[in-house]
Amino acid sequence: MNPELHITLLEKPDDPAWEVVGGGISTFNLSHAGSDAATPLCVVLRDETGATLGGLIGETYYGWLSVSLMYLREDLRGLSYGEKLLLRAEEEARLRGVKDVFLDTFSFQAPGFYQKLGYRIFGELVDFPPGHTRHFMTKHL
Repeated sequence: MNPELHITLLEKPDDPAWEVVGGGISTFNLSHAGSDAATPLCVVLRDETGATLGGLIGETYYGWLSVSLMYLREDLRGLSYGEKLLLRAEEEARLRGVKDVFLDTFSFQAPGFYQKLGYRIFGELVDFPPGHTRHFMTKHL
């Protein structure tokens, strides 16, 4: 290694780190896969006052919907709101030309919920976190 170079640990990425790392990988990916046309997707459940009670956050790119986060307040679970949120996100994804979805969930979260809606497990990390499993799931739209 060049003696003038050094590795630094940052608590969080600064602007130059984002510019070089994020910009670099974006340029690299673009040269090999073309534009990802990444577009955020967010579906929320709100009450009559406009308060957000839960929702789904993800993005569409390369013809896929990536679900990053999904949450519903505990008292609203089991009342079909989660299904409605996910199906609405899938509907929007289809309108964007998306053909497939991927997400991950922990064994203590909702793998059965997603399987009931047609998602299948394609990978797992056992003991992540310790005592649990992280499930990676997909669904063809």
